[in-house]
Amino acid sequence: MSEPTRPSRPARHGRAVRFTAGLAVLLGLVAYVTVHYVTGSKGAPRCTIGSGSNRYEFTPEQASNAATIAAVGTGRGLPERAVTIALATALQESGLRNIEHGDRDSLGLFQQRPSMGWGTPEQILDPVYSSGKFYEGLEKVPGYSRLPLTVAAQKVQRSGFPQAYAKHEPDATLLSAALTGRAPAALACTADVREGRPGDPSRVRAELIRAFGEETAPKGVTAGAGAAGADAATPPAVELSVPVRPTGARRDQRGWELAQWAVARADDLRIAEVSYGDRTWIADDASGDWTPAGPHATDGSTVRLRLAR
Repeated sequence: MSEPTRPSRPARHGRAVRFTAGLAVLLGLVAYVTVHYVTGSKGAPRCTIGSGSNRYEFTPEQASNAATIAAVGTGRGLPERAVTIALATALQESGLRNIEHGDRDSLGLFQQRPSMGWGTPEQILDPVYSSGKFYEGLEKVPGYSRLPLTVAAQKVQRSGFPQAYAKHEPDATLLSAALTGRAPAALACTADVREGRPGDPSRVRAELIRAFGEETAPKGVTAGAGAAGADAATPPAVELSVPVRPTGARRDQRGWELAQWAVARADDLRIAEVSYGDRTWIADDASGDWTPAGPHATDGSTVRLRLAR
């Protein structure tokens, strides 16, 4: 009987290399999970509205665009139904992303076409402009607020697939309730503002005015207290006080509209904290939820913003 054939040295070496590589990957995965568990990492920034089966989760980019669409609608004095129609349309056309491509020359949130008179490519890729053009078309539709959403949207868009708008109505309804302020503290977001560029108060001011008008121009810029344990070189936090108008019954809804707009735009505008009434939202809170404001409570006449530094 012949002796069993022994594996060659190269084969044994190959198995050893594969084992070592596999072990390295496994150890790396264990280290990653351990670090994220111990540090409580919150992962990629995200936003949510609603709960359970009635829940919509989206990215900060989508939240920012949705907030702009809503602000432009209310800035024109339009009802919440108009905002719902606009949001459902943008969800279908672009997924609430300001895309630079589409069918033929379609562009932007609403996939509007320069060749069809919607504006120049640069204009259409401006979310404020494109939202305004959509509402301009919607306002020309008689009784649009009483029409089925698909019918109202189709009269503006002239889509080849008009029934597709219907499936987005539940999510658009959740979004519009929060972003018009009717549903207080309904928008939960996380944003990573611990590193990177500081917030620019002049840019926040300009974006507020573009979306809502001059009445929302912050009253002033103040330097807040530094973070606990910060060294002398750490600059103080910059805070803005955004006035809430009108007064009376609609003031609270307007306040929440402004506050939740700021949360939705926090990742882009580098907003680290938002306070309105007795609630505060903090970017670094892993839950993304609103919490009791404590010493940062406002009297309801302003929304307080603290920018990243």
